[in-house]
Amino acid sequence: MLCHCILNANAIVDGEARYPGAMGEFLAPLVAEGTGIIQLPCPESTFLGLRRCPMGVEQYDSPAFRRHCSRILEPFMDQIQDALQNGVQVLGVVGVKGSPSCGVTATCTGRMSPDTRKVVDFAVRYGSAGVFIQVLRRELLARGIDLPMTDVDNGDPSSASWKAAREELTAEAAEAPARGGSNIFVPPLHISSGF
Repeated sequence: MLCHCILNANAIVDGEARYPGAMGEFLAPLVAEGTGIIQLPCPESTFLGLRRCPMGVEQYDSPAFRRHCSRILEPFMDQIQDALQNGVQVLGVVGVKGSPSCGVTATCTGRMSPDTRKVVDFAVRYGSAGVFIQVLRRELLARGIDLPMTDVDNGDPSSASWKAAREELTAEAAEAPARGGSNIFVPPLHISSGF
């Protein structure tokens, strides 16, 4: 599962994309090895459109945005659950480092200026996930699914490596049982009513 802008830079805030179209150098080895891709929706563009201003995690951390994330994720949660129930191996989720929505290991923080009402003092907060990733993780765990997650830096696409991302996902998957989790979905037991 890849966050949207890895495959579509057009969803990134205007003027912030560092590559045209898709992150080709990252995607080429993934495609070459025959790995399927599920492109997650862009929560920011589906919530505020393409003419939105740059914002930090504080501005997206609202009940309305979290509800929006949950709503647009529902069909993807069904797809992942169905895939796992049918023996498909899901390697994990690759997010976008520093994104206020899709960061896994780091998110973007910013303060709202009282004078201009614009977000200023942007900084990267490490060890914190973006709002969309928080909701994604919660929705997965609610279904008994614990997928490994990592992120790539779309601000420096030449540093993004599928090999490195895959190694991080594999290492995290190996640690899942120690955390009490697994990426294998076990369907709940249904008691037949005799029909």
